[in-house]
Amino acid sequence: MKLKMMYSFLNSDINIIEKTLEETIQSESILLRQASMHTLQAGGKRIRPVFVLLAGKFGHYNIELMKNVAVALELIHMASLVHDDVIDDADLRRGKPTVKSKWDNKTAMYTGDFVFALALELMTNIKRPLAHKILAETIVEVTIGEIQQIKDKYRYNQNLRDYLRRIKRKTALLIASSCQLGAIAADVEESIHQKLYRFGYYVGMSFQITDDILDFTATEKELGKPAGSDLLQGNITAPALYAMENHKFRREIEKVNEQMTPSDIAPIINLIKQSGAIEKSIALSDQYLDKALAILEELPENKAKKTLRDIAKFIGRRKF
Repeated sequence: MKLKMMYSFLNSDINIIEKTLEETIQSESILLRQASMHTLQAGGKRIRPVFVLLAGKFGHYNIELMKNVAVALELIHMASLVHDDVIDDADLRRGKPTVKSKWDNKTAMYTGDFVFALALELMTNIKRPLAHKILAETIVEVTIGEIQQIKDKYRYNQNLRDYLRRIKRKTALLIASSCQLGAIAADVEESIHQKLYRFGYYVGMSFQITDDILDFTATEKELGKPAGSDLLQGNITAPALYAMENHKFRREIEKVNEQMTPSDIAPIINLIKQSGAIEKSIALSDQYLDKALAILEELPENKAKKTLRDIAKFIGRRKF
């Protein structure tokens, strides 16, 4: 079953989210409007808005209120991607030119700032101080994670704990906050929205580890970028860390540098695949996925719970 089919009962509300996204990024500045629309039209799974809406189904669901949170979380995600592409000097995302590639770095940075500010403006429609506190804390942690990723580039002496802390901030916290903020906007009781936060965190960890595995195992067509791009950019992920437990493989992986091309690292990708590191990374992803599914069992029974379970299994066990 395709991902979108799992939450097809939300289609009318997802359409409202898409329409609100387009309306929100309008600007008097033609350049900002074009660059923002380019980012929006690049696509994406809209996982964060979906989690917001599903979490809201555990409480008093009102799409006119929920859409503010759903769109805000997607805009924050979009802004972080635009900034990431500048930091990584990436020309492609999902197979399409990035904002920095189509325009330039300055335009990309200001576009990211603009989109980010729009998200904060939307959140003012949620009259719950706790929601703003959670969002602010999440943004602080995400920013720290981005800085840490820059510091960790080509740092081959890092360990698995460094990696897990980094992806927690890079990916998991925003997904966790999507679940919790959606629930808070729907006036869900505290014990439930805290469990939804933990569910989102574990799913987010599994999601990112799976993404990092796919960087080595998927094709360029599937990825929308060359295989091994993370390693080429100096981002040391779980498969590389596990492979480096073998000193022979470590020596080869440590040769990767920013002057190399995708064809240069193709033999190293094959070494990582042969090392057993992919299997270990899958097991790590599954550990987080199992924790997410266990948390779900503590939540009230409804259609949203079943859908969250299906989505968690799908994104944690995508094609390797």
